[in-house]
Amino acid sequence: MLRLLHIDSSARLGLSGMQVHGSHTRRLSARFIQRWQSRRPQDPIVYRDVALQPPAPVDGRWVHAAFTPPAQREPWMREVLAQSDALVDELLAADLIVIGVPMYNFGMPSTLKAWVDNIVRVGRTFGFDRGRAGDPYWPLLAGLGKRAVLLGSRGDYGYEPGERLAAINHAEAGVIDPLRYIGIDAFERIAIEYDEFRDERLDGSIAAAEAQVDALVERLVATEPAKESDVHRALCPDTE
Repeated sequence: MLRLLHIDSSARLGLSGMQVHGSHTRRLSARFIQRWQSRRPQDPIVYRDVALQPPAPVDGRWVHAAFTPPAQREPWMREVLAQSDALVDELLAADLIVIGVPMYNFGMPSTLKAWVDNIVRVGRTFGFDRGRAGDPYWPLLAGLGKRAVLLGSRGDYGYEPGERLAAINHAEAGVIDPLRYIGIDAFERIAIEYDEFRDERLDGSIAAAEAQVDALVERLVATEPAKESDVHRALCPDTE
């Protein structure tokens, strides 16, 4: 099996094309998952909607708890980190992470940023040692074969690398850079543009993005190894 983690973050709760104010990213992520399930119905999928159930933002208590060695944590620290631990466990168990990333003011939604902040965890997804020669930080998820698919939407156009607004596209980069930091280095990106124009260019962008999603599913199904992640096997040895 391959284990999927499906994350939606759009404040728009419907799907574009089905609801008047529906979300383009939810439309793309739902299409990806439906296509995947039609090809690999045996693969388990965990769904998390960070717009409907926003992760708690990082605060001073969270930082204090996260940077306290586990053996020294007080009960309140374990309680503060409980949600973060659950989010990290979902990420560790997943082979393929599918994330809807709408662009809000050139970045990701705050609820998705809260998810990112909760899964970048010292001792769980990255290591830190002040006495380590060279770089004191290192990724703990490197070499596990994890892949992320980012499905975006933008009101304007021209945000792809080399295009007119590429320098202010902080949406995908805000997700990719932290994931790369913890060791996930395989990414796929597809996005709908022209949402604010509401003309034939938007229609064309939606059609192109959906075709890219379909092609991506076919490619990944053909190339992904049909196995669980090493991390999941380590967490759940009784499944072997």
